[in-house]
Amino acid sequence: MTVSLRRALSEDQLDTSQALHAPLFQNVLVKLDPSERSVLLDLGAASTAMLALFSESRCCVEIADVAHFGGCDRLNSAEPGPGLFDIAEALLPERVTSDPVDIVFCWDLPNYLSLPALKALMQAIGRRSRGGTIAHALIYYAERNMPKYPGRFVPTEDRKLENHALPGELVSAPRYSPEDLTDNMSGFAIDRARLLGNGMQEFLFRF
Repeated sequence: MTVSLRRALSEDQLDTSQALHAPLFQNVLVKLDPSERSVLLDLGAASTAMLALFSESRCCVEIADVAHFGGCDRLNSAEPGPGLFDIAEALLPERVTSDPVDIVFCWDLPNYLSLPALKALMQAIGRRSRGGTIAHALIYYAERNMPKYPGRFVPTEDRKLENHALPGELVSAPRYSPEDLTDNMSGFAIDRARLLGNGMQEFLFRF
């Protein structure tokens, strides 16, 4: 397994929530072909559990941690245009392979981006992708509020997801509709969607 980190990261924090059954996340893992090399782009923070999950697979894991060091604020405060795209491109990790990305783990990051910022980030990711690349995302849907900062989702041994972010202040959730996402995922179209037990919608997008 090859790992490319956008920046150095600390060890996992203590878990503060119950494990979430995310069937589309599990579906992505099941469809990974152990006999073929896969390139995975993780927009969240690195975790030992996530890396361990792919340690015996032929995976190149690229970790961006877009929200770290104010990445969301930088994207949200920039004017739409080439400058915004340049910021999005700079937040992604340096490529360690010329192979296109096969899977993108967005986690709940799209909820913390304005639609122009989301569009620019996915456009930058699209330049690394191929036809058929899958993006996984968790969107706040039923709840009007969400944590002020993105979560840190870590897989358990049974491939559920735990949020290792510390509890804190709540802010209003944008509650993006499928139409919002369709119009601003820059070539990633909705492939499947599921409503989860915690009120979030789980999406798979296909490029």
